Amino acid sequence: MNTDDVLVFTATVSAGSLSAAARRLGVTPMVATRRLAALEAAVGVRLLHRTTRSLSLTPEGESFLPFAQALVDNEAAAMALLHSGTETAAGLLRISVPISFGLKFIMPMVPKLLEDNPDLRISVDMTDSLPDLVATGTDLAIRIARLRDSSLIARKLADNPRVVVASPRYLARRGAPSSLDELADHDCLSLAGATHWTFREHGAERHARLNGRFSCSSIAGCYTACLGGAGIAMLSNWYAADDIKAGRLVPIDFQGAEPEAINIWAVYPTTRLVLPKVRVFITALRAALAEAGIEGTKE
Repeated sequence: MNTDDVLVFTATVSAGSLSAAARRLGVTPMVATRRLAALEAAVGVRLLHRTTRSLSLTPEGESFLPFAQALVDNEAAAMALLHSGTETAAGLLRISVPISFGLKFIMPMVPKLLEDNPDLRISVDMTDSLPDLVATGTDLAIRIARLRDSSLIARKLADNPRVVVASPRYLARRGAPSSLDELADHDCLSLAGATHWTFREHGAERHARLNGRFSCSSIAGCYTACLGGAGIAMLSNWYAADDIKAGRLVPIDFQGAEPEAINIWAVYPTTRLVLPKVRVFITALRAALAEAGIEGTKE
């Protein structure tokens, strides 16, 4: 498979036509057409439906596109590394991050990353669910969780202690629970599908059953509902700290029982060599976490 042929395919999808892709790549439309035909011959399937007026991906083309883009981007990154004295980031970096974490840490990083790396492009998928990294062509996912999938390639970035909080409005109306058992009598704001919160009490793990009327697919929704007085939420320390300091949220003491401290992970699709664009991003993220006082692990 010729990477020049693959580049014509990805450029055609991006530009919307073969002629526009040819102009972008600096080749004639005839050359672009021949390269696309050569790629389809090499893979043995039609990748694009083409007419004089329209162009669309075939199902096979949709499946192949993220792999094709990754191939093009990886070649660009490799060439940038070979032709520079220092490691630089190049190509399209696709990352997946939780919504709240992305807004707090990732988005503020983006302007400087793009400024410092002129050949880098960034695409951020903000979601609290973990996508299929290979199928979506995702280079890196950041997750705050207890990872249970042994097939994932993950590296711990930092600890992530949590706190249970409620708004003064809620506490004035319902009072504060003083023990884990009392949580069952309160409106707990949980992630969709969660049936309990995990705590560490006297060195042992303990589960507190939840009995709330609200759940959300994103912790950002739980946070906002908590601020509004809808109930009690378990949030990362970094998420709740400013609101606790301002008095908008109040931490709840459970007499020695502490919320389970889950970690911040960098999750990779494969064990292959980590590309410069990913390493540059991870370095910037570690610096941002350290600046926020979040204890990280050494590389």
